[in-house]
Formats: sequence, structure tokens, C-alpha cells
Amino acid sequence: MSSALQFAVRSWSLPVPITLIVLAAALVYARGWVHLWRTLPTVLPAWHLVVFLGGLFSVWIAIASPLSALDDEFLTVHMLQHLLLMTVAAPLILMGAPTITLLHGLPQRAVRGTLGPLLRWPPLQRFGRGLTHPVACWLAGAGAVMTWHIPALFELALRSERWHEIEHACFLAAGLLFWWPVVQPWPSVARWPQWSAPLYLFLATLPCDALSAFLAFCDRVVYPSYLSAQRPFHISALHDQEWAGTLMWVWVTFAYLAPAVVITIQLLSPPGVATFDRAKPIRQQGTP
Repeated sequence: MSSALQFAVRSWSLPVPITLIVLAAALVYARGWVHLWRTLPTVLPAWHLVVFLGGLFSVWIAIASPLSALDDEFLTVHMLQHLLLMTVAAPLILMGAPTITLLHGLPQRAVRGTLGPLLRWPPLQRFGRGLTHPVACWLAGAGAVMTWHIPALFELALRSERWHEIEHACFLAAGLLFWWPVVQPWPSVARWPQWSAPLYLFLATLPCDALSAFLAFCDRVVYPSYLSAQRPFHISALHDQEWAGTLMWVWVTFAYLAPAVVITIQLLSPPGVATFDRAKPIRQQGTP
């Protein structure tokens, strides 16, 4: 076992609440998926279950695994957590069509008696349409990245476990909103034409590039807590910061531009070439 893994395991204790929440979400989703698969096998193929559970596992890896024991010592690990939540967990969860599946996994008496009328409530529907507008989603993603990396807020999250949890929740929520117009999970309807998605993703790389360049090329440590952090390896705080900036730049470039390229190829493909449509089987079935 490497020294890094040994240090992480020794410093880590299983966060029971978040682990139970992840397991509960997985069980409810699996119950809903099995129900839909038995009644309408073409609605949700098996890959939906796989990607949704993969998204939940990514959440657990980011904030509940031994990786979380190193985020107070290394900015690179802290950055990795944010990237996992925003660019891995969030899109995978949305690709699993969570709304319809989770609703079928919950007790149907509660869905029909409470959740159904609430979701059909006009003010809530208007709020949902505004919240998932592409402009609002882009601002949520960019805003979370830039705001939480302001030194005062970042230091607050390092000093307070409660604020650290709020920070993680904000990154996951912002990631879900940011990827919503790109993934378009059923039953959402696209608000802008498909050709705007590559531009949407490209513009999202700009604030991340600015932040990563600042972290990588700044000649001082931006977050003072890392100067006094316990360091199990011979890595200076400044080098750690440079690696965090580099990780962010490389990761975001691939995470945002790769789907932009795929969407562009689909748009440029001849009309007769079939393209992947995640929501089509669900809409054809008319599942409630």
C-alpha cells in the first residue's frame, strides 16, 4: 500500500449520513427502474441504471471515500472533488432519466397524493422553467466555480465542516443545472436549438480557464490554510496549487469540449444517419 493511500485510510472515517443517502437514492432508483423495465422494457434500457448508479458512486467517491481525508491537505484533491461532482456525477445522474425513475421508485400513494399535485402546481412549474433556462444554468455553473474559489469563501469551507458540506452540495446542484440543457433528461424540453449546445459548452470553459491559469501561474499561495496544512508528502503548497490549476484546465477542456464535438458531429451528419436520442423511447411510450 502506498504512503498516500495509507495516510488517506488512517485519516478517514466513514461518513454514515451521506453514505445512507446515496444508498437510499440508489435503492429507490433501482426499484423504479425495475418497475418500468418489467412493464415497459423499451422505456429505460439497462444503461440508464448503470450511468445513474455510476453518478451516485462518483458523488460518494468525491465526498465520502478516503479521498475526502486529503482535501484539507491538498488543493489538488479538493479540486478533484469539485470536478467529480460537477463534470462526472451530475451528467451521469441526469443521463439516467432520474425524474421518471425515482417517481416510480417511491411509494405511489405518496406520489399521487403529494408529489404529483406539487409538481403540477403552476407556480412551481414556472419556477422550474426559469431555473432550467440555459442562461440560468450556465450562470449557475460558472457562478459556483468562481464564487467558491474566492479565498474568503474557500477558507471558510476549509475551517468549517458544515460550510464544507454546503460547498459540496452547491457544486453538485450547480453541476446538475449546468448539464441540464445539454443532457435534456426527460421530461424536459429543449429551450434552445441543438446547435447552441457546443457554444454553451465552449463559453463555459472560459471562466474555468481563467481560474485555472490564475492558480497555475500565480507566484503565491492563494489559500493560506494550505501553508500550514499537514503534508504527508514532500510537496510544497505552491506546487500543489500549480497542479490543481493544471488539473482543472485539462479536465474541463476534455469534459466540456468532448461532448461539444459529439453534438457538432451529430448536427453535421446526413439526415439519414441515426443519432442517439435518450428521450425518444420514453416519449413514445407516454410514460407518466
